[in-house]
Amino acid sequence: MTEIRTPRLLLRRWHDDDLAPMADINADPRVMRWIDDGSVRDLDDTAEAIERWEEEWDEEGFGLFAVELLASGELVGFTGLSVSESLPELGHAVAISWRLGSQFWGQGYGSEAAQATLEFALQDRGLDRVISISRVGDVASENVIRKLGMVLERETTHPVYGLPLRVHTIDLTEYQA
Repeated sequence: MTEIRTPRLLLRRWHDDDLAPMADINADPRVMRWIDDGSVRDLDDTAEAIERWEEEWDEEGFGLFAVELLASGELVGFTGLSVSESLPELGHAVAISWRLGSQFWGQGYGSEAAQATLEFALQDRGLDRVISISRVGDVASENVIRKLGMVLERETTHPVYGLPLRVHTIDLTEYQA
């Protein structure tokens, strides 16, 4: 089983007891404000999402990690890799993403988990390029993206919701520099 430990976090595959805390995160309008059209998700939506995330692990050899606090075992949210499907123009690009419960914001957990995931992508999985997609105005995500060393590749529009998006990228040569 793939696990990554950082100084404060454990990034791991999903467990059955992660469903309720992840559903709570997905039900928080503050968390979901920048995700797709901003709609919250319920327990069934979350269960289906976790199932898809686990399937991607089996199919691609990477996926979204459950992120827990080492000190308490509490689920913080997720970070990880997925094949971007929201923007067909990007083809089979692999995107890094994260979603944390609002009680965990502002403590550096997102950056810590994302940095470990980026290292996993480029060094362990041998990906030569990773993207990140963010909604224009999502300052917190933009800060994480900047800390990862990603650069703006393009601005575009979400094909379903018509919302402005930014696509950032980093490749192995930029990461190692």
